[in-house]
Amino acid sequence: MAKPRMARSARVAELNLDTARIPELPNATMPGTVEKIIASPRPNQPEKAQIAVEGGDPRYRDLRIENALTDENGDDVKLKKGARVEVTVTAGPKR
Repeated sequence: MAKPRMARSARVAELNLDTARIPELPNATMPGTVEKIIASPRPNQPEKAQIAVEGGDPRYRDLRIENALTDENGDDVKLKKGARVEVTVTAGPKR
């Protein structure tokens, strides 16, 4: 037997309420290399690591992040110059 007709907005709402469907956010992972460590101008600010992302647009290849990271055990770690890293960029949820 065929399902009754349903408005598109009702179908979308039904899909959003389905807990078995966990929408995965779009993401991209690219390799990169730590080019340099930039010391902070003030002692209360963390230093920054500049990462060169491979395969990116030349204008946006360099990425700077705080060099205050934690590993899988919760220990504090820092990146070093020349370290190979993987950069994952994830899009935020729709609003």
